[in-house]
Amino acid sequence: MNVHRPIKTAGELVDAGLIEPSQQTVVSQVAERYAVAISPAIAKLIDRNDPNDPIARQFVPDAAELTLLPEEREDPIGDKAHSPVAGIVHRYPDRVLLKAVHVCPVYCRFCFRREMVGPQGLGTLTPAELDAAIAYIAEHDEIWEVILTGGDPLVLSPRRLTEIMERLKPIAHVKIVRFHTRVPVVEPERINADLVSALKASGKATYVALHANHPRELTQEARDASARLIDAGVVMVSQSVLLKGVNDDADVLAALMRAFVETRIKPYYLHHPDLAPGTSHFRLSIEEGQALVASLRGRVSGLCQPTYILDIPGGHGKTVISAASIAADGGGCYTVTDFRGKEHAYPPKI
Repeated sequence: MNVHRPIKTAGELVDAGLIEPSQQTVVSQVAERYAVAISPAIAKLIDRNDPNDPIARQFVPDAAELTLLPEEREDPIGDKAHSPVAGIVHRYPDRVLLKAVHVCPVYCRFCFRREMVGPQGLGTLTPAELDAAIAYIAEHDEIWEVILTGGDPLVLSPRRLTEIMERLKPIAHVKIVRFHTRVPVVEPERINADLVSALKASGKATYVALHANHPRELTQEARDASARLIDAGVVMVSQSVLLKGVNDDADVLAALMRAFVETRIKPYYLHHPDLAPGTSHFRLSIEEGQALVASLRGRVSGLCQPTYILDIPGGHGKTVISAASIAADGGGCYTVTDFRGKEHAYPPKI
């Protein structure tokens, strides 16, 4: 097989030694439903001798993904409910998501947008749809921040990224442009001078939120790619998902947060896993997550403390998982308060 291109099929996973031949049929069934791609950088990180390798768990398809639970949702955080035009999600007053593309260089097995991304997903915005999305941003002067996500916006060429940033440049009320990406970890070579220049083309403050979930993902190549961004004046923060079998261990979580800080990336969000279809094998309980996050206090520097959050199903926004915003009802469910002060059941009543 070609080690210089992504692994995308069950047969290629067998050839790469990432699954057994006996698993090919069921993994093919998973791949028919959810996109698969493992970049060369990630394939190199996977320990084939460890059946519980935390890198493999994040990217190699598993038969457990075919198990669907009643509380799981196609759109678990409610993007569609807050999408006034294609490519825009306007959930909070002062910021919008701009989803210009719905493809990624790798596909996480726990992805909350797994029904929308990939070759069979929503694709890339057409020129007319991008025009309408930019027009929406320009017409709404309460929008202070534009967050490019998707999909992974850094799969776009520097030319395409420059075009988008140049179109945001004259919109005076937009002050911040943020990119959510895995690229510095999964395709670090993509972070070159042309791409860095493209990210800064708007002349506005540029932030990059890097998604990584295990300290081994912060390789020297990933740290060097991040340094190219940071040294150019791009501010970097982190996003991670708390995942069973990946980082649900106090020492691993502490090492991950230290690795971010060593790379000059400020720990930002630690997400409780969303109710995406076929992802129950990744989810911990709220109590387990609270205990793990509490264990970071005193264990690591204040610089290493992320904010532990839950995206309330149904599009009600994020809430910090603390005593002030979430309360157990004694029966395995919770009452969660959103940023508007409204209460919701979690998991949602079926």
